[in-house]
Amino acid sequence: MPFVSIRLAGSATREQKAGIVADVTASLVTRLGRNPAAVQVVIDEVSTENYGAGGQLIADRDAPAAPPPSREDAHAVPSQ
Repeated sequence: MPFVSIRLAGSATREQKAGIVADVTASLVTRLGRNPAAVQVVIDEVSTENYGAGGQLIADRDAPAAPPPSREDAHAVPSQ
């Protein structure tokens, strides 16, 4: 009985996960000649705050960059 464990950094929709399960199952049926009912697939979604690579959290790496200051901000006079 094939058992497939998939870890995703972040999350996927229910439809995406259903597609992954269907695709993996079909591949094992085709490649190994297994009965689809015997194929088990587990998808584990790992929060990007709990996963790091290259010395930093994926959540920090993938965070949108702060927009550059606008021209108006650059010429603003600080309030007193």
